[in-house]
Amino acid sequence: MRLALVNLSYLVASVLFILTFKGLSHPRTAVRANLMGSVGMLIAVVATLLLLDWSQGVQRYGVIFAGLAVGSVVGALLALKIRMTAMPQMVALLNGFGGAASTLVAGAALFEELARGRMPSNQFTVATVASGIIGAVTFWGSLVAFAKLEEILPGRPILFGGRQAVNVALLAISLLLGAGLVARPDLVWLYWAIVVFSAILGVTSVIPVGGADMPVVICLLNSYSGLAACATGFVLDNNMLIIAGSLVGASGIILSEIMCRAMNRSLGNVLFGGVGAEIVTGAAADAVYAGRVKAASAEVIAMVLASARRVVIVPGYGMAVSQAQHAVRDLANLLESRGAEVEFGVHPVAGRMPGHMNVLLAEADIPYDKVKEMDAINPSFAQTDAVIVIGANDVVNPLARTDPKSPIAGMPILDVDKARTVIVIKRSLSPGFAGIPNPLFAADTTLRYFGDGKKAVLDLVDALKQENHLVRPDNQASTRAQ
Repeated sequence: MRLALVNLSYLVASVLFILTFKGLSHPRTAVRANLMGSVGMLIAVVATLLLLDWSQGVQRYGVIFAGLAVGSVVGALLALKIRMTAMPQMVALLNGFGGAASTLVAGAALFEELARGRMPSNQFTVATVASGIIGAVTFWGSLVAFAKLEEILPGRPILFGGRQAVNVALLAISLLLGAGLVARPDLVWLYWAIVVFSAILGVTSVIPVGGADMPVVICLLNSYSGLAACATGFVLDNNMLIIAGSLVGASGIILSEIMCRAMNRSLGNVLFGGVGAEIVTGAAADAVYAGRVKAASAEVIAMVLASARRVVIVPGYGMAVSQAQHAVRDLANLLESRGAEVEFGVHPVAGRMPGHMNVLLAEADIPYDKVKEMDAINPSFAQTDAVIVIGANDVVNPLARTDPKSPIAGMPILDVDKARTVIVIKRSLSPGFAGIPNPLFAADTTLRYFGDGKKAVLDLVDALKQENHLVRPDNQASTRAQ
């Protein structure tokens, strides 16, 4: 009876997980979907606790409840304290913790089997090896991703000679050690040797990836964490872990493919291409920018915005770094109060994780219907009076359309260069992740405002309010005359 109840609970939790993934595909249903996922996980945890043999005494399971208590407190504190701009780092760490948990649980299960004098089956040891390899790669790769996003490590690709051969060798050694463990499950040290070599592989496989490719890497590491959990499910003979891990693994792979398609690059190019390691500067950059960049004051830009009937705001990582989303909302509200139509154009890989810009805009209470995906917003740029680009670079670089030799050739971009006026807010002329100059910054229709994203937007808000104040008396006089 108890086993039947557990299996029924697992079925209900699995359905909730599937509905969660469906709901997370749209901002309007994401909050409800997140709640369904939480309820599903609660059901799965409670059902798993029902499998415990309580006749052996509650003390034996005290550590489980202690872990639940500590984890709940830490999770609640992180949810309350973590700033939205640091969410990519948080996701990277959570991926890593999932991989580490799978590795440790699989190793503990192997040790327990041997301690009880039982010889593990081939399925058990193969799943243990898979969990050890994938989990260790996930944990250490996620730590590197976190360090790059937090700028503890350089965000650019860190390349070293023969890196691909080194990665192949590390994987081969891990697999050979895994074969040895399957043949001799009693040699527990082989498992920890597998973990060590896989950990090195996790570091060497993520270090060559540039910071702006992290949306893909985070998706891939998320998939790895799911696959590690699935393998651990076979180790523990737990159907819930197998189902949940499979869902996470499959969704992560699918999302990685979607991200790659958004950049017109293969997954192999993201992982091994080292795009952005070489920064184009000097004469090559001067050929694009020299004497052509038009820096403008906040007052000049306010005059342009004051006459605009349609404005599109394109957020990039610079908006996230400067935490400018609330100032951007105030600017949008001010423009709308003047009668302008304001929308937001978001590129699929803008920021440092999928949906990063959408999350930040939602945090600032910007209505979902004003946030448009690239394919939806692109046809309207030709009828747009002004585009405000905040911290974005490669996702608006027209070289993707015009230069077949460019590292971003063929990459779908936001066609902001087709608007009547483009206002670019950025600290400097430094290139994006591809390491190449952006001709948009020197275009005849582009005005540059150099500075921190948040401060720049606040300056524009103040200047636009002054513009309103200056214009209003004339308007009133004209009205009286009529």
